[in-house]
Amino acid sequence: MKTFTSGHPGPGGLTLRCLAIASLSIWTGLAHAQPASADLSAPIQLYGLVGTYVAQSKVSGAPRGSIVLGGGGLTTSFWGLRGKEELGGGYSAIFVLESFFRPNTGQMGRNASDGLFSRNAYVGFTTPYGIFRFGEQTTHTYLNQILLNPFGSSVVFSPLVVQSYTSSYNNTVVGDTVWANVASFESSTYMGLTGTVQYGFSNATGHQGHDNLGLNLNYENGPLQVALSAQRVRSAASLSTVQQYLYLAGATYNANFVKFYAAMQTTNTTTTEVGSHTYELGLSIPATLTSAVLVEWAITKQSAPKGKNSIRNTASVGYDYYLSKRTDVYAVYSYDKLNGKTSGSTYGVGMRHTF
Repeated sequence: MKTFTSGHPGPGGLTLRCLAIASLSIWTGLAHAQPASADLSAPIQLYGLVGTYVAQSKVSGAPRGSIVLGGGGLTTSFWGLRGKEELGGGYSAIFVLESFFRPNTGQMGRNASDGLFSRNAYVGFTTPYGIFRFGEQTTHTYLNQILLNPFGSSVVFSPLVVQSYTSSYNNTVVGDTVWANVASFESSTYMGLTGTVQYGFSNATGHQGHDNLGLNLNYENGPLQVALSAQRVRSAASLSTVQQYLYLAGATYNANFVKFYAAMQTTNTTTTEVGSHTYELGLSIPATLTSAVLVEWAITKQSAPKGKNSIRNTASVGYDYYLSKRTDVYAVYSYDKLNGKTSGSTYGVGMRHTF
């Protein structure tokens, strides 16, 4: 994109794994344990993604649009460091440090409020039973949203993601795509099933019970992938008192000549009595051995007090062309319509390079 992640994208590089799988799909479809004392200077890997785009954008209801050169586009730019040390017996110590950055300005983070390692920053263990992680982590709900749409982690062009997290689209999800102070466990795969639990501590005096919780289940069997997420947010950086429940279910199916995407998402913010239902469909159609046509549509029906209900339709169509296995260029058109408002359109072109 949380080897994306979203802006993010699992933790420690699922976005890049998703991008690598997507690129291989476009191109044609895509130890021995040592004692801890044996190597005290295990290699550290540097990796990341650099992307920029130019777009003329106007969302529905906005008085006027704008032309921007932005950092990111289909994937938010980031760089990371990761390392692993074998401890013996199938156990390893791991760490991941990942930082967003804006290549259009050279600044750190997605915005001025982001810290240095605001994408992922954790230490943990791999075991025969699964992976334990402790620190700042991309939410697995967001990773599943990335999995369930053809535009991946894009907070610019993916209808599912922009309706969930982008404020100009009246975002339905409370909180960020990344949680701080998280302890998580991701199980080993059993018969295609993988489970993940994320618990985010509020770390604030007098805020017991104001913690975040995420439960996720993923299933993969050949061309079929299924994702389920349940998320409770009680601690958000920009809100002092909030409680939201989110449920996400979706699937993808790769028929080789086309990949299908579908998802349903519901949110209930009990503190403001605002709820939403989002439905999403998508296609990824190989056009040549090195390119694909991406199509996605999402509709969100939002309910709110005092008759402030709304219906938003957002659709995107794009063409993604791979110059190599690590570099691609793309063009995207997005249409946006909020009921009772004038429609909006976005035209964008960009490029990405992974390293």
